[in-house]
Amino acid sequence: MAGAPPPAVAPYTLLFDDDAGPGQGLPADLRAIYGGDWRMPAPPPGHPHTFTNFVVSHDGRISFDEPRRSGGGDVSRHAPHDTWLMALIRARADAILTGAGTLRVARRHRWTPWATFPAAEARLAALRAAEGRRSLPLLVIISGSGDLPGDTAALRVPGQPALVATTAAGEPRARAALAELPHVAYHVSPGASVNLAALLTELRAAHGVATLLSEGGARVYGELLAARLIDEVFTTHSPVVVGNRPPPAPPRPALVEGVAFSPDDPPRLRLLSLRRHGDYLFQRARVVG
Repeated sequence: MAGAPPPAVAPYTLLFDDDAGPGQGLPADLRAIYGGDWRMPAPPPGHPHTFTNFVVSHDGRISFDEPRRSGGGDVSRHAPHDTWLMALIRARADAILTGAGTLRVARRHRWTPWATFPAAEARLAALRAAEGRRSLPLLVIISGSGDLPGDTAALRVPGQPALVATTAAGEPRARAALAELPHVAYHVSPGASVNLAALLTELRAAHGVATLLSEGGARVYGELLAARLIDEVFTTHSPVVVGNRPPPAPPRPALVEGVAFSPDDPPRLRLLSLRRHGDYLFQRARVVG
C-alpha cells in the first residue's frame, strides 16, 4: 500500500542468498524489511508450490508439549521477527493446511495472514491483492477420523473458506461436528488415511491453489516429505533449549515424526537464504531430489 508506514520491526540482516531462480518478488518496502527478496516460483505440474514454516529450538524440538504451552510461540518466545515473517509467509499462500490436532490445541487462533502480526494487516492485505490472491486463504484441515472441534474460532472467520480433508469413515463424524457451518467443503479419501497427493491435486485443479503453506505438525510434515510434496522449507532457529522428558514419558516432538527415511535416499535440502536478527536465524531452503 503506497505511502503506508512499514510494520514496527527492524530490518533483518541478510547473511546469505543463493536464490537466482525466476518468480514474482516482493515489493520494495517489504524487501527493505526482509533484507532482500523472496521470489515465488511457479507451481509444479498438477499441484501447488508447497512450503512449510517451523520454529525449532537449539536442540531440534518444535514444542514443549505441555498443557496450554504446546505452540511454537513458546519456542520462539513470541519474537517479533518470527511472528512478522510468519505473517508474510501466510500472506503469499492461497491456502493454509493444518491438522486437526493443531486445531484442537489452538481453538482461538485464526489462520489469517495477520493473526500473528496485526500491525501488518493493511500492508499484507495489499500484497495479496497485488498478487491476485483472495482476501483470505483457504483453510484446509486434515482429519482422517473426522474428529473435529466444532467450536474452533478458525472456522468462523468471516469470508474465509474452509475445506476438511478426511476419509470415508471420518466424513459422517466431520459433517456432524460442523453441521452448523455450511461454508465448509470436504475432500474424502477412500482409504484409511487422507491421500495427500490426491488432496493437493484437487486443491490445484478445483480450488485454484497455486501456493500452499503447510502449518501441520511434525507428522504432517513427515508425510508430505515422504510423498515428495514439499518444495520449500522456512525454519526459524530459536536460541532456547527445550530438552526432553526421560522415559517412560512421551518425548517432546522433533521437526519430523512418524516416518523414518532410509540412509540410502533421505530427503535433502538446499539452502537458499539465511537471515539473522539478534540470536535468531531465519533459513529458507528448497527440497531437492
